[in-house]
Amino acid sequence: MSTATPDFAARRARVLEHLAKDSDGENFDGLLITDLNNVRYLTGFSGSAGTAFLATDGQTFFATDSRYAEQVKTELDPGVEVEITSNYAGSVVSAALGTRGGLVGIDDANLTVAQLAGLRDEFAALAHGIEFHSAGGHVEQARRIKDDVEVEIIARACTVADEAWTALVEAGQITAGRTERQVAADLEWHMRQAGSDGVSFDTIVGSGPNGALPHYHAGDRELASGDLVVVDFGAYVFGYASDCTRTVGIGTLGDWQREIYEVTLAAQRAGTSAVIDGTTCKDADSAAREVISDAGFGEYFGHSLGHGVGLDVHESPGLSQSSSSTLLRGDVVTVEPGIYLPGRGGVRIEDTMVVTDGAPRVLTTTSKELLEL
Repeated sequence: MSTATPDFAARRARVLEHLAKDSDGENFDGLLITDLNNVRYLTGFSGSAGTAFLATDGQTFFATDSRYAEQVKTELDPGVEVEITSNYAGSVVSAALGTRGGLVGIDDANLTVAQLAGLRDEFAALAHGIEFHSAGGHVEQARRIKDDVEVEIIARACTVADEAWTALVEAGQITAGRTERQVAADLEWHMRQAGSDGVSFDTIVGSGPNGALPHYHAGDRELASGDLVVVDFGAYVFGYASDCTRTVGIGTLGDWQREIYEVTLAAQRAGTSAVIDGTTCKDADSAAREVISDAGFGEYFGHSLGHGVGLDVHESPGLSQSSSSTLLRGDVVTVEPGIYLPGRGGVRIEDTMVVTDGAPRVLTTTSKELLEL
């Protein structure tokens, strides 16, 4: 898959704008970036070790070790200064601020107490007058609204997942006698074959009573005739995730199973219809939740309706009753209502979609009609 090159400089500029607006009066000289997905978003680096520093004067510094010396030559945005070292954070702060001192913003959600203490000790010993204060969330704010390049990559990740699901069903690999673990392994293999760089989370295959556990993992239980099977899966493509859930039946299902499936599907459609620019996340959640509650299953839908998707499979915004956010054009979110009956089974139906000026663009497009395999 070929894709346009992201405008990393524009991304960095947006982050610095957020920092300037929301710094609570503190005059930061730069922002230390340690979370690897944030590093990737701002520089293009996809490796597993490295730290970036965004100086408020517009310069960007990046440090990694010798394992990635060749990789950075092809991946890193040309506007980033690179140093190969084992002291990532210390190196980029020193390169940016030297001996003149300054105030460094840190994302405390992604920096351990021990790492912060080490940095403070290192620069205190050098007497450079560098201080570290909390300045978390600015990169995540910028990451929330996806640009056209990001949307098309996520769309490709969704297509990969769709192709894998179709291949799994057509190969007859969801059938009685096979274990949940076998089904998960086959699905992940199909995603690899379709072009996935990896799975965006551990594949969930919950059969029979295990389907009533929303975040169950695939185990050794054998699928049996009469089971509902919840399959939650996603692919990574160029670092971006997809997220999709389908629920199927093994053999002939009972009336109660068809009922909770149809109620969940109606709720999913209602939630999808509510994913509109300007709608509150709480109202989107309510649109789906009311369908399930009106059918008498409200107590069996405990989690939120959905979440943002991007470089992380769970991002802002959250679609929940506790959310104060409003959906915005360019948000990529999931809509995933479910009904979970303890000891009996469950249903979840989930799509990934993009908020537009009108109806959402649904990126996961395999059929949601109930399959009895």
